[in-house]
Amino acid sequence: MENKTTFEKLSAVNVNKFTEKKNNLTYLPWTFAWSETKRVCPDATYLIGETDYDESLGFMCHTTVCIEGETLEMWLPVMDGANKSMKKSKYTYTTRYGEKEVAPATTFDINKTIMRCLVKNLAMFGMGIYIYAKEDMPTTVSEEVVAKSSELQILDLKHPKWKSMAKFCVDNKTLGYKKLVAKIGVKYKLSSEAQDEIKKIIK
Repeated sequence: MENKTTFEKLSAVNVNKFTEKKNNLTYLPWTFAWSETKRVCPDATYLIGETDYDESLGFMCHTTVCIEGETLEMWLPVMDGANKSMKKSKYTYTTRYGEKEVAPATTFDINKTIMRCLVKNLAMFGMGIYIYAKEDMPTTVSEEVVAKSSELQILDLKHPKWKSMAKFCVDNKTLGYKKLVAKIGVKYKLSSEAQDEIKKIIK
């Protein structure tokens, strides 16, 4: 019989008994995501990457998971319950309901995001991925919910923010294409032309 791939093995694991549900959002705690992964794939290892910070975009957490010779990276922004990037200092933004305040990120916020990033990283190998079939990152109300792409502004070459984003890419080209796109993707949905332009910028 042909051996199953890592994804086939992990995506077949039923983790429903471990999930929690709050405010109609289902999520898998990192403790169970990791323990179930190790049960099926004992050789699984992970690394916590550096947490990047940008004054305009906020914090971005990174993890790397290696299972059975395959390595995948993942990243996740530190955000509050309203999907706003948390920064080193508090700031306000305007809504149709008035001014709203975003509290500064704490080490607790960053640590929670790192562990949620790890769960998302494991999902890329198949662990609990079915939970996210309709929502990118189910979390508790106090945790980050990634904004759906349909809710984000499209950033193309004609957008008034394009020049500043292009400069950001030039100044941070050492991050590489994936991390740059992830950072910008917190606030904008990149057009295909913009993605191609970023590739040219960082060459």
